Amino acid sequence: MQMVADQSNIFLESPLWKKRFPNLTAIFTTKNGGISSGHFSTLNTGLHVQDHQEDVIHNRRAVAKSSGWDLNKWIFADQIHGTRVVKVTARHAGMGTESYNEAVKAADGLWTFDQGLGLSLGFADCVPIYFAEPETGFAGVAHAGWKGSVQNIAGEMIRQADEAGVCIDKIHVMVGPSIGKCCYTVDHKVISQLPGEVSQSPGIYEQTGTDQYKLDLPELNRKLLQSAGVKDEHILLSEMCTSCHEDLFFSHRRDQGKTGRMSAVIGWREE
Repeated sequence: MQMVADQSNIFLESPLWKKRFPNLTAIFTTKNGGISSGHFSTLNTGLHVQDHQEDVIHNRRAVAKSSGWDLNKWIFADQIHGTRVVKVTARHAGMGTESYNEAVKAADGLWTFDQGLGLSLGFADCVPIYFAEPETGFAGVAHAGWKGSVQNIAGEMIRQADEAGVCIDKIHVMVGPSIGKCCYTVDHKVISQLPGEVSQSPGIYEQTGTDQYKLDLPELNRKLLQSAGVKDEHILLSEMCTSCHEDLFFSHRRDQGKTGRMSAVIGWREE
């Protein structure tokens, strides 16, 4: 599945999801079209990476305007590479938009039933996972690095949706651009923590040297979503590697930690 850039090149979106869910915004920002400089050139949307705060806020407002949103209706989280998933409502609107200290605390997943909210998390190689179910108006987003992936944050989102009355069979999931197996090497410490039910699935990882393994984080999350009950035909996987596409994305690994953040944003627009 390919995500394509809007005319401004500020963000990417899935043509298939755009057609399937015309009232849903589900975008992934690029690193282009902003005003940040240096390591953060140019569209850094992360407030926690030592970029100038006013530049980041300007960039966020540019993304919101380009995608037809009011930034004050977006919600950001203080991400900790965990599996805490938080339900948010209209009363949380604006949290973290201009101050990282005011973001939803210690969360790597956000979900809501409320229309008009943009749920937003930051990325620079980790896996963005978007969740949508149109009948109930459920929308969610999760941040899955290797820690969040092996601890199954994707499954936690599905579990909470199920408990809230959302039919799992009707949930659609999109896995956005992240670092690919082509560029992601880990050691046995990581491989040893893969969930048992998927650790032996073909293609999840391959050993390339002494204590060196290529790990496919998007495919790992696909398997975990399937295990959680999501229909395979409802899962889309981006083919874009954030490390390979230096023209489009920041990459924590490629840029050796000195880099900006892209944002994944999802929300049902008010009818």
